[in-house]
Amino acid sequence: MNRVILTIVCVLPVLASAMADTLSFRNDVLPVLARAGCANGACHAKAGGQNGFQLSIFSHNPKADHRQIAQVARGRRIFPAAPEESLLLLKATQTIDHEGGKRFDRNSEFYRLLHTWIGQGAPWASTNELNLERIAVSPAQRQYKKNAQQQLKITAHYSDGSERDVTGLAHYQSNDDAVAEVDEDGRVTVGNIPGEAVIVVRYVEQVSVSRLLVPTERRLPDQLYEKLPVHNDVDRLVFARHKQLGLLVSEHCSDSEFIRRASLDTVGKLPTSDRVRSFLASDDSRKREKLIDELLADADWADHWAVKWADLIRPNTQRVGVKPVYLLDRWIRRKFRSDTPYDEFVSELLTAVGSSHESGPVALFRDKREPAAAGAFVSRIFMGVRLECAQCHHHPSEKWGQDDYYQLAAFFGSMKRKGQGISAPISGEPEYWWWQPGGTVKHPVSAEVMKPQPPDGQVGEIGKDTDPRSVLVNWLLEPENPYFGRAVVNRIWGEMFGRGIVHPVDDFRASNPPTNEPLLDWLARDFVQYGFDLKRTMRHILRSRVYQSSSLPNENNLGDDKNFARSYRRRLPAEVMSDALTKVTGVLETFDGLALGESAKRNWNSLVGSTLLDTFGRPDSSAECPCERDPSPTIVQSLHLMNSSKLEGRIAHRIGRASKLGKGELKPGQIVEELYLTAYSRLPSVDETKVAAAGIAAAKDDASSRQKAIEDLMWALINTPEFVLNH
Repeated sequence: MNRVILTIVCVLPVLASAMADTLSFRNDVLPVLARAGCANGACHAKAGGQNGFQLSIFSHNPKADHRQIAQVARGRRIFPAAPEESLLLLKATQTIDHEGGKRFDRNSEFYRLLHTWIGQGAPWASTNELNLERIAVSPAQRQYKKNAQQQLKITAHYSDGSERDVTGLAHYQSNDDAVAEVDEDGRVTVGNIPGEAVIVVRYVEQVSVSRLLVPTERRLPDQLYEKLPVHNDVDRLVFARHKQLGLLVSEHCSDSEFIRRASLDTVGKLPTSDRVRSFLASDDSRKREKLIDELLADADWADHWAVKWADLIRPNTQRVGVKPVYLLDRWIRRKFRSDTPYDEFVSELLTAVGSSHESGPVALFRDKREPAAAGAFVSRIFMGVRLECAQCHHHPSEKWGQDDYYQLAAFFGSMKRKGQGISAPISGEPEYWWWQPGGTVKHPVSAEVMKPQPPDGQVGEIGKDTDPRSVLVNWLLEPENPYFGRAVVNRIWGEMFGRGIVHPVDDFRASNPPTNEPLLDWLARDFVQYGFDLKRTMRHILRSRVYQSSSLPNENNLGDDKNFARSYRRRLPAEVMSDALTKVTGVLETFDGLALGESAKRNWNSLVGSTLLDTFGRPDSSAECPCERDPSPTIVQSLHLMNSSKLEGRIAHRIGRASKLGKGELKPGQIVEELYLTAYSRLPSVDETKVAAAGIAAAKDDASSRQKAIEDLMWALINTPEFVLNH
């Protein structure tokens, strides 16, 4: 990453096949058809094909494609005795009318290769058929100046150790055209703005990337970085990245900002006014560290984080039944309350057996009933990899294919069940789940029985008396597993910062690389090495100078939205917002199925009615888990806080905070201070105190009028970004 490239442009060969040899349909012909656009979703690979000719999307089914060309319609598309008269060539060169237009010329290398292949009798395989093992992009990673150009080179590596230049046959796509564009021949043109981009390269079923960095031309003095306090390795790795990009972290956040943010992020509740006063008044140099330890030991930590994992795991009661979902929710909370190491949590969940009315984790299999659904769930939640695209065809921007998808599903192919199945909406009777050898998962195209194998991993032969799920868990928990540790620490980081190091947090792929790979690797290694301790990872993050930075940008990080050069402001989640309103108004919320005054975080059933929770992003109960929440503020949320009659009733309640303050002995300035500390975790400014206290003092000299003035102030404080956001 140290070399700077100005302009490099070269001409590369398109094909490297030896025309004298028997050509391979898979290795030689399919790449030409793909590059010519015949096998894309807008042409012959769309649903139903085009004019009776259908190819598989992304060429995921080569044998079917070969059959379509060489055999279907009595082989009318090729004419081996006179290849130039083949419909395949006549259409592609638009010698005869072709709705898709001309795809290549008669004197092109594409034409010559197809002509040769047809003349050879359109063989399926070459004399010595090779397997494509990987592709390599050169340069794979490089730093550029603005407006530079670079020609990429793509090399295909085959099973016999041979290589082939396939630059002219690959497909290219930039993930950020503003930083760098790439043309169809692999020529990269860098733009005028600093940043980072990834060029995704796809050839046949292989995907690789070229990462490019365009640093700012304004170099900051090294002394600025040397002066930054480094609390731990999180800071060291983030600041190294900032130096590379010309970013400078924002100032330290204030004590008020820190106690509010850390409390909301860690335990999902506002700190009390007394706790804020004590924290602000303390001159202990270690008070932030002590606060972090206090928060991680708080009983509300378990419920706050259990809600986050329940979003990912907990199914819909109307599909799975009330009791199984209730038991699963209790199990999740129990594990978090007992600080169960994450490896034990996952192991118990993924190897569950028993009755759905006795074992909480069994609800997972009751919901993910088919092996493919269970495999895709494990991949997304515990590996951070979305394999769903590979269910029907090769993943468009990754190396995963149908084999990977169904080999993972095979780990769950021997699960057995009896009892009442799903009969929504009640599903009242128990269902029993267990493992028993003998089940199989078949490839939907080839009908081949799939052997259990994890994506990019090997587990060897599995004994006939061994539950394959336990083998999968053991593979996940291996110290060198490339997915498990990285997936969970990235998810935690995403919760604490509002975006992951890989973002979205469950979309790990070559074409979506981490913004700071050394940081992700360090967090994952530490997490695994020290016993899969969730709180340890959170403590690293909370103690870091990076987490404790202000949400106010400086001139060097104003445009940053993914390198954590400042704190990103985030809206409070639904349950946290509900509890915050309870804290400010002093009036308890009620939920069906929960005791009066229970925190909204204890809610285990997403069907429990609550306009507030729905407005602020509670997951849709009809959605398939994992349920992703949209953290964006909306106009509906603002209108709810301004106009909700229920909220107005809580503000004006006869036993609420406003009523008690109205009847109490506190002076107007002290009332203002109490409300600001409760809602914002800070003291009001002189001007804020003056204006608000004057409004209260101007009320008639009776408790009712005084209460009305306090209610107005409380309503105003709630209806501000400072309250709705976590900063």
